[in-house]
Amino acid sequence: MALGDYRPTMRGCTRCSYCKFITLAHIKSSRFASGCPSIAYKSFQTYSAGGRLSAALSLLEGRTNYTHKFKEIVYQCQLCGLCDVACKLCRYDMDVLDTFRELRFKMVEDGQTLPQHASLIKKLHEIDCMSTQPLVDQGMWAQELEVTDLSEKPGSVLFHAGCESRSDNRMKKVARSAVTVLKNAGVDIGIMGKAEHCCGAKAYDMGYKSDFDRCAQNNLQAWTKAGVRTVVTSCSNCYFAFKRLYPKYAESNIEVLHTIEFIYRLLEEGKIRFSRDLPLTVTYHDPCHLGRMGEPYLPWDGVVSKVFGQIPKHVPSKPRYNGAWGVYEPPREILRSIPGLRLIEMERTKENAWCCGAGGGVNEAYPEFSLWTASERIEEAKSTKATALVSACLQCERNFMDAIRSNGDTMKVYDIVELVQLAS
Repeated sequence: MALGDYRPTMRGCTRCSYCKFITLAHIKSSRFASGCPSIAYKSFQTYSAGGRLSAALSLLEGRTNYTHKFKEIVYQCQLCGLCDVACKLCRYDMDVLDTFRELRFKMVEDGQTLPQHASLIKKLHEIDCMSTQPLVDQGMWAQELEVTDLSEKPGSVLFHAGCESRSDNRMKKVARSAVTVLKNAGVDIGIMGKAEHCCGAKAYDMGYKSDFDRCAQNNLQAWTKAGVRTVVTSCSNCYFAFKRLYPKYAESNIEVLHTIEFIYRLLEEGKIRFSRDLPLTVTYHDPCHLGRMGEPYLPWDGVVSKVFGQIPKHVPSKPRYNGAWGVYEPPREILRSIPGLRLIEMERTKENAWCCGAGGGVNEAYPEFSLWTASERIEEAKSTKATALVSACLQCERNFMDAIRSNGDTMKVYDIVELVQLAS
């Protein structure tokens, strides 16, 4: 689609300001009522979803030109999807998040990019990785795990490590824990080793659609060649790419699971059992790409008509991605099953969760804003009196660690799979 195809969404915004807050029925306090990090950080209408829709329409109609400020407005957004969820609860037909992505696609096509993003895309072209950390030998993260390299020997279950695990030593341990837990449960799991490709999700969010397309084709071709039937990943960005984006571009019968979905399945089947107490009080952070954007892709091929020339009507009904069917219960059920562990929820959870701040290219281009967003979530986690913040996204965990170190806080950060390994 093109940016002009989203003109109805741009014109349909009524400036109700729902996009600035979590859904009203779930607000528990004024302190943690905000939903959109950029409007909370900037406190100016233009940085809200409604403001960006106005800016996009102004550009489309030739009333606005590209300026430094316009680029800042567009790119100082994590694309966390909270505004899209809030909007869809009161409007069926609004595609806020897709509009913002299409605006970025247009900006990249017009050469209106950020140097920080361009340098990462250059890295993607050179070494097939989009982490800001230096890439180590691609297969080194799995050293001594004794897993099959599916690029050399075909297999049905693939663990996709992701760029963070391949380059950041803090995140490498999560991939190692995931593979160890699955192997101990009797899963014959393999990896792609040096042949693993970037998922392309970060390139997609930055607006580099053609680079994303190439990543998707590379992965799908490699998986087909290796005989893969199930892809498992601990990276929520990769999960979002494989589950929600890839089916838009190519048909595939490959099952996509986040590690916690697979672990939950094995736990229910009795193939994973917990034998150790973990005397921890934790709170769980829902990653944007696993939670409200973790709903599976549903194709739609229909038409839009108008009732009384006013009310849009989709025939057949269009899928409504309002975040309700994200991956919410598996991580919580796993945590509740660990002996000695106590789970306390934050005020903003599930489809109303506050973003970690790392997504949408913000971490790379606007690090102060990214860390501020993470610090806000850490303050919310601390308000529960939990001693540890648990998540299921490598980028979330890395950003939380960086913010904690920057602020001098003492809260621990764990990936859920690390706790599973400790309790097994």
